[in-house]
Amino acid sequence: MFGSRAYVLKIAQDVRSSYWFIPSTLVVAALLLSELTQWIDHNPDMLPVALPDDFLNTQVDGARQTLAVIAQSIIGVTGVMFSITMVAVSFASGNFGPRLIGNFMRDRGNQTSLGLLISSFVYTLMILRAVQSSGADGLESFVPQYSMVAAILLTLMSVGTLIYFLHHIPETINVSNISAALGRRLARGIERIIDNHAERTPEPEVQPAKNATETELSLGRAGYIQQLDLAGLFELAEENDWVVHVAVEIGSFVSMYETVLTVYSSSAPTADQCDSLCSSFAVGEEQTEAQDITFMIDQLVEMLARALSPGVNDPFTALNCLNWLRNGISVALQYKGGLAPVPRARVQYRSLTLQHLLNISFRAAAPYCMPDKMARDHWMFSVRSLMDAATGEHKKTVAKLLEEFEKA
Repeated sequence: MFGSRAYVLKIAQDVRSSYWFIPSTLVVAALLLSELTQWIDHNPDMLPVALPDDFLNTQVDGARQTLAVIAQSIIGVTGVMFSITMVAVSFASGNFGPRLIGNFMRDRGNQTSLGLLISSFVYTLMILRAVQSSGADGLESFVPQYSMVAAILLTLMSVGTLIYFLHHIPETINVSNISAALGRRLARGIERIIDNHAERTPEPEVQPAKNATETELSLGRAGYIQQLDLAGLFELAEENDWVVHVAVEIGSFVSMYETVLTVYSSSAPTADQCDSLCSSFAVGEEQTEAQDITFMIDQLVEMLARALSPGVNDPFTALNCLNWLRNGISVALQYKGGLAPVPRARVQYRSLTLQHLLNISFRAAAPYCMPDKMARDHWMFSVRSLMDAATGEHKKTVAKLLEEFEKA
């Protein structure tokens, strides 16, 4: 199961979003760079152009002292940076919701800043150990001059990284930037879904035979559905002449023995086939944005709810969240004709619909907005704007939501 396509995608997503991957990669790059520059120091004639003599006249004691100061300074700054990051994460989780922690841990600016400093520290240590003094045993003194130049350049880069980081951290905890980042990712996610639907040709659904064997399958593991390999399910259904009904959605929580799919077939699937079917699901301990755009809506609604709580009372943040929710729903209404799910012939799956998007966004936010006059007025304005932009059945769906709360 863990070698399936769904779990491979889950592992790849976890690695990309982890806090350690970029720093670890840069540390490995620093080790390779130290070997390369030391080789150049032992073979300077291989370079097409030599550096001026003023860059290559560092003595043994000076080289050691310089590298030692660089290493101590960089690791000290790195510790301060990590502390600042933890303070920012603590502040954001306490004010905007604990589910937003992942956004800070996945932030490429934080990861790259930490990685550049740690890799510079590692590089400096590797060069420091290469400096040697002359000894009684005939050992000649050696200073890796080109490596020293590279260490100085990495130090300057580290200073720039520190300046960038001190500017970047306040931006990451700015509530407007947080909601804007979520809103833009939500819009892009809806666009991808519409593009995927547009690439598929409509197919009539295949109904199971009246005498078909019905097999219900569970995963035997509790957690959130993080990845669902619909293409793999469709291939299995085509190969074996099955009709598969998926009972859960991406992002939903499943218990160990909850039915996740039902297979309608002429004979019961074998144990290996059941394993293949179950391996189309990847389960984790938390929701992710990888395939679940509704998680971004949940985060915006959570920010809105916290902003309108009596302890915070920040309606302007709530209005900002409503703006980005409106932007995402407008994409579902207008991008390439709007959200129009295309069913698969043999795999029956509850595709994302406008009604569901409205339910988890504006309908979910309504109880928090209605008591506050400013938030209520902006909620009404946003839904009316969506109704003006909608056409056909979508317009009726939005109008129904507006009518429900206008009478409240």
